[in-house]
Amino acid sequence: MASESRSGPLTETVYYILLGLHTPRHGYGVMQLVDEITGGRVNLGPGTLYGALNALTEKGWITPVGGAGGDRKKEYVITDAGRSAVREELERLEELLQNGRQITGGGSR
Repeated sequence: MASESRSGPLTETVYYILLGLHTPRHGYGVMQLVDEITGGRVNLGPGTLYGALNALTEKGWITPVGGAGGDRKKEYVITDAGRSAVREELERLEELLQNGRQITGGGSR
């Protein structure tokens, strides 16, 4: 039996925000990137995004960077703890895919 993740499953929103912050970005930049990489399927509204950014900051999974010199746009970047959460999620998702394909006989797309 696989060990349980310390962080538990990530929501799709949190997963994409963490991916988007492997490079420092401000909130609008995260929204644009997520829209681009999902082909518009995932649309982060400002309330959802900024609520998640606050929660992820409190968890220590992201941290604000820059913003000095009067720049109003606060940028964020993923932390080591956030990277660990993404790695755990990738392992969990790979297990789900492997088990599903094994049972259904389904292949990749």
